[in-house]
Amino acid sequence: MRAKHTYSFLGAILSLLLLGCGHIQEKQVLRLGHSLNTQHPVHAGLVRMAEVVDSISAGELSIKIYPSGQLGSESQCLELLQIGSLAMTKVSCAVMERFEPSYAVLSMPYLFQNREASFRVLDGEIGQELLGKGSSARLRGLSFLDAGTRCFYTKDGPVNSPSDLSGKKVRVQSSPMAISLINSLGGSPTPISWGELYTALQQGVVDAAENNLPSYYTSQHYQVTPHYTYNHHTSVPDVLVIGTATWDRLSEQEKGWMREAARIATNYQRDRWLIAEQEAIVAMQADTSVQVQFYEVDSAPFRAAVSPMYDEARQDPIMGPLLDRIIAAQ
Repeated sequence: MRAKHTYSFLGAILSLLLLGCGHIQEKQVLRLGHSLNTQHPVHAGLVRMAEVVDSISAGELSIKIYPSGQLGSESQCLELLQIGSLAMTKVSCAVMERFEPSYAVLSMPYLFQNREASFRVLDGEIGQELLGKGSSARLRGLSFLDAGTRCFYTKDGPVNSPSDLSGKKVRVQSSPMAISLINSLGGSPTPISWGELYTALQQGVVDAAENNLPSYYTSQHYQVTPHYTYNHHTSVPDVLVIGTATWDRLSEQEKGWMREAARIATNYQRDRWLIAEQEAIVAMQADTSVQVQFYEVDSAPFRAAVSPMYDEARQDPIMGPLLDRIIAAQ
């Protein structure tokens, strides 16, 4: 009789535990990994998204962020999304082109007339099409984040014209389009992961790199390459990506929460970006340990050097139509 009561008691405890586990599972936590540090304006945008998701879902859905490459490089995070080991990430569209070729069009040099024109394209029909195309690679785009314009920075003086890149090893993202760009300008493209770049610049593995102002500052690359040239060769956006393994198991309500949070966070991040650019300049100029110099240059020689890339892109059955649509949409 005692044994019977014991088994009944244990059964009740087990039932409660199972019910408790079921209750915990209702509160989903989506892990988001990215390579930028916590001072970067893109990270601020992702934090804003996490706050909005938690608020509008009343805590039923949350996002836990792992910054600074804790979970791997951009390519590695995308691979984790594909197998469902990671829910979300933020990557440059230059990295996405390895997984979905259509994204390569956004790495074309001097593609957009200005910042506002880029947002019209990215938030419009063309941008929405691109966000959906990654699904064939088990990667679904949620939103395009502002990543400013990319410019060259070097150790030994400004890049006044493409000839100043001749013979120089220039760090690029692992992107065929980025490699083609540096080749067109006469440099030697050298793919290196973001987390390894500071040491590579410091030790002379590469002579130069290219990126936007906030990244140049928050990475502290300005300390070893203090010459920043405003040639604005590309405006490659970042993209917020969720793996279809995660997306497909969300309810329609949860998907709605995610879309709304991404929209709010994107607008917040784009506003924050302009502030971050100015803050970066002020902070670098205030750093007495190094004299950072900024240079305005004529973009015409750079545009002329990369014009063959447009001729080649228009021969591509994927790139050509997209390129012409983007130009017409501005």
